[in-house]
Amino acid sequence: MAAVLTARLTNPSSGKNSVYFRILNNDSTGQLTYLLADLDAAEAVLIDPHGQDVQLLLALLAERELHLRWVLRTHQHDALQPGELGLMAHLGAPLVQGDTLAALQLADGAVLPFGNELIRVLATPGHTTSCLSFGWRDRLFCGGLLTVAACPHQAAPVAPQALWDSVTGRLFSMADETLLFSGHEQHARAVSTVQEQRRTHPLFASLTRDEFLAQMATLSERQQPISSL
Repeated sequence: MAAVLTARLTNPSSGKNSVYFRILNNDSTGQLTYLLADLDAAEAVLIDPHGQDVQLLLALLAERELHLRWVLRTHQHDALQPGELGLMAHLGAPLVQGDTLAALQLADGAVLPFGNELIRVLATPGHTTSCLSFGWRDRLFCGGLLTVAACPHQAAPVAPQALWDSVTGRLFSMADETLLFSGHEQHARAVSTVQEQRRTHPLFASLTRDEFLAQMATLSERQQPISSL
């Protein structure tokens, strides 16, 4: 795993450069993990950590003397669950994900604090039946919603109808400038905007709902990643 972006952001309530944001890319899988931290409060959040990276993530937290407040996962796959859950426990923070195995079950619209920052929880099923997205400031961490068929563990979305509704009804109704961070790197990119995806996504911007569902019905046979990220 290698870091691809590190940034300090100004906390608008304090005027201090107190927020740390880091993107971590697993070179072998293209999977992305996000570290968010309020440096003044020394509290952090991990979004979509993976079990094989737990020791590295613990070292990054220790390096900056950060207390991990939440472990947030946009989605999970049944075949990986037993081992992943055991490794996530080593991170020592409450686990939030969409299924019943999570340490904390949250309703759509719930808010999670860390330091002086807030994370919004959105139910966005489709890639799996229990997918969540996490909103923070001007950005949304949306897992596998837009990188259709890019997931190495799943050839096609589990719930195509729900996926269409989550993307076109929820994501695309957000402000144009909202930054969208994926769970899987595509074309060496991790981030896009709502406006870009609404205009250019090869599926959600150009197909009708019925056309999309018909294409998803044959996607598992083609197994070709479709994404504009």
